[in-house]
Amino acid sequence: MEKQLIDQVLRKIKNTEVEGKGNERVKEIVARLLKDLFYAIDDLNISSEELWIGLDWLNGAGRNHEWGLIYAGTGLEHYIDERMDWEDKQAGLELKTPRTIEGPLYVAGAPESLSYAELETEQEPNGERLYMQGTVLDEDGNPVEGALVEVWHCNLKGMYSYFDKTQPEFNLRRSIRTGKDGRYQFKSFVPVGYSCPPNGSTDTLMQLLGRHGSRPAHIHFFISAPGFRKLTTQINIEGDALLGQDFAFADKDGLVPPITRISAEQAKEKGIDEAYASIDFDFNIVQDNEKIAAGENNRTRVALA
Repeated sequence: MEKQLIDQVLRKIKNTEVEGKGNERVKEIVARLLKDLFYAIDDLNISSEELWIGLDWLNGAGRNHEWGLIYAGTGLEHYIDERMDWEDKQAGLELKTPRTIEGPLYVAGAPESLSYAELETEQEPNGERLYMQGTVLDEDGNPVEGALVEVWHCNLKGMYSYFDKTQPEFNLRRSIRTGKDGRYQFKSFVPVGYSCPPNGSTDTLMQLLGRHGSRPAHIHFFISAPGFRKLTTQINIEGDALLGQDFAFADKDGLVPPITRISAEQAKEKGIDEAYASIDFDFNIVQDNEKIAAGENNRTRVALA
């Protein structure tokens, strides 16, 4: 089909808009996306039947509440991170702690404590005990007092509280406020990776693309403080078989800290009554200013009182 005929259809659609009404930014975006879609339909000879199969899949993804997973799994969320990294470089900013994706499973309002938290509302059976600790630092390596370290991860079934109604409220979700020394520490267990819901919308798409829908083990973080740009990141668990194969493209160099295993005898010397794994990791945050892109992503999130 000649491109001028496609453009004629696009003009016909555009001419139905009433000048001065609606949202100009929305009009601009929809017009560009429609043009790219119409051209792709023609270039790839996409049939009406294939379009309706796609629409059925889109409807199913909405019913399954999987758009957050699809956003990550198609690489869109990773691309936005890469774009923000590029913007930072243009502004002469080099992050010491890399950003990476938030994902769709954050819940606001997790209980807050000073310097230390235990993430388990109910103890996970058969979990390997984990202590993770470090310091929130500014660009010059100084500790940041009053920083908020928000942390969340899944249970050993790969499920997150709130979305998994069998778990207590805010299980494996806490907020830790740093003191003058900028230190934080939490106690939990070494998490596992997880996969998209079997035969769900995301899994179906991944199979059609010849890909898997699994993530290596990881722990999510928001780091924020007054006068500083919010950092969204996560660490991966060293030795996980899926490192470098994350379906969400979130694993990055600099975000796989080493794990030290402490024996029961060594733990007893430290006043702890069991063997455990230990991770040391410092977060570096940058001072906020008008020359750099905002750290907060004002998206819809789950929030509990």
